[in-house]
Amino acid sequence: MIHETYLKKLAILKAWAKAYYVEDAPIASDDEYDTLYHEILDYEKQNPLLRDEQSPTIRVGGIVLEGFNKASHRARMWSMEDVFSEDDLDEWIQRVKKTKESFTFYCEPKFDGASLNLIYEEGKLKQAITRGDGSVGEDVSENIKTINSIPLFIDYKEPIEIRGEVVIRKHDFEQLNQERLREGEALFANPRNAAAGSLRQLDTAITAKRKLMFYPWGLGQNSLNESFLSQKMAFIYDLGFLKPPKLVVTKNVEEVHKLYHELIEKRDEIEMMMDGMVVKIDDVTLQEELGYTVKNPRWMVAFKFPAIEKVTLIKDITLQVGRSGVVTPVAEVEAVNIAGVVVERATLHNFDEIERKDVRIGDSVIIIRSGDVIPKIIKVLGERRSGNETIVKRPTLCPVCEGELLDEGALIKCQNLACSARVVNSITHFASKKCLNIDGLGDKIVEQLYNQKLILHVRDLYDLTRDQLLSLEGFKEKKALNLLESIEKSKGVKLERFINALGIEHIGEVAAKKLAHQFGLKWLHVSLEDIIAIEGFGEEMAKSLLEFIHVNQEKVEDLMAVISPSVREKIDIIDSQFSGKTVVLTGAMSKPRDEVKSMLERLGAKISGSVSKKTDFVIFGEDAGSKLDKAIELGVTTLSEAELEKMMP
Repeated sequence: MIHETYLKKLAILKAWAKAYYVEDAPIASDDEYDTLYHEILDYEKQNPLLRDEQSPTIRVGGIVLEGFNKASHRARMWSMEDVFSEDDLDEWIQRVKKTKESFTFYCEPKFDGASLNLIYEEGKLKQAITRGDGSVGEDVSENIKTINSIPLFIDYKEPIEIRGEVVIRKHDFEQLNQERLREGEALFANPRNAAAGSLRQLDTAITAKRKLMFYPWGLGQNSLNESFLSQKMAFIYDLGFLKPPKLVVTKNVEEVHKLYHELIEKRDEIEMMMDGMVVKIDDVTLQEELGYTVKNPRWMVAFKFPAIEKVTLIKDITLQVGRSGVVTPVAEVEAVNIAGVVVERATLHNFDEIERKDVRIGDSVIIIRSGDVIPKIIKVLGERRSGNETIVKRPTLCPVCEGELLDEGALIKCQNLACSARVVNSITHFASKKCLNIDGLGDKIVEQLYNQKLILHVRDLYDLTRDQLLSLEGFKEKKALNLLESIEKSKGVKLERFINALGIEHIGEVAAKKLAHQFGLKWLHVSLEDIIAIEGFGEEMAKSLLEFIHVNQEKVEDLMAVISPSVREKIDIIDSQFSGKTVVLTGAMSKPRDEVKSMLERLGAKISGSVSKKTDFVIFGEDAGSKLDKAIELGVTTLSEAELEKMMP
């Protein structure tokens, strides 16, 4: 094949590939495509230096990677706020209208796949990065070269980030799972997992076989001059990218709702898995005015589809002990496929729910799954009972450590500090900044120490040695000595911090302070009546505390003997505008947060961590986020740090 003939045949193959992979309208049979493809491949193997950079043969992969390097996005990839009803959507629209009364919506399907950022420079695909944490993801550039719907070159020379979703069509997903079944491999749970797993294959040839698709939904860094997102995206589609099957640009809210219901009706017909519809503000200037919260753009939401229901059978109910010690019943059900996901387990939340719904082993039940929410049982089909069903009894002993359980009705919890199901979490909480503030003892280090059996409960921290730490991977002399010094410094910590560090159910920072101030070092020897007498303490809090003491008293006394927590003198409350008021702090302050809290507590304020209608003041510093947004939304009084200073007596 002379080179001129190669180029002519290559042009035909490119056209056939575009018609099949991008336009979904084949203009050649599979046999014709394969014959021409192999002719071109043979020529390129014999003349590797003459291979065209845009040849479809590049898409077959074949490079084996050692791993994926981290890479930074040039502009952050944001997540979206979810809304689940028309009322929620209308509420978001009303918030936007506070900035501008009239605007245009840009609406499209929300495909359920793996988010990807493509970076082009001088018209050439330079890099492809997974979403990651929004700032840094994994470089999967070699793998995405195998995706036919991603152009390797575009007719645009300026640097640009094109964001979108990597998906797999439903029928391709089914074929993939059938192949895996034949080969004895684990099946993918759903198309989203298949897309994400295929994107991260170290062997690019495997990615090439997975028939992945890429649908752009937005832009990162770019210098496009268009005033509207719809205009920018039209330009992107003209560059050769796939366009979604449905797209609406409108000022009419009714049209937005109409598309939503249309997509729900057609969700089975559309080849890609969808879990909702994305609604964006089209005007780029208005987007900039609306800005961002800490997590999400204020100019876009994901309008999620309603959940899908299926009937299945409860085979058993097992118990899970969470890292906080809460015991959760889980229904093991007969496998059922819900919107592409094979479901074999469903949450029951708690034993009160089991009793309220009269859930029994052997029952036929309706389960529901919405988006990424864990499937749950919404109804028991009692009329289908045979009489052989088994009533579920409330547990009294922890299934992991066999210790006594705290039973508060809805909540059943293991409070044993040495329970292996919760020990890592309890130690991590113990060492956290608001508790004993042991610098360098994060969750990964705690897990490492626990896995090596160097610490099996909190007390073991204070017996760690330099040689033990140096035996661990990643520990050198300085790191080991710094951690030991930090552990030693935690001794003598204030008693309220020590109590808070124990992770007692219902006993947080505020309650721990009250216990420390009221009882001092005798707090382990108090009665139900003593505790309930403290302002703000109810019977539930008191019983939780007493159950914790009953299970852990000996361990805590031993720990106190080692740490020797200190008791601070009671502070005199100054009468002020903050007396009896609930205050929330948010954002970065010029003074340490603890100092500001102490100052407000001396003025009689109650410090809370969350904003509600009962909040009296929200005091904000720099980079305040969602708490300030919620305060403004609820009409709560907000004060800057400067305004707070002016109110000081």
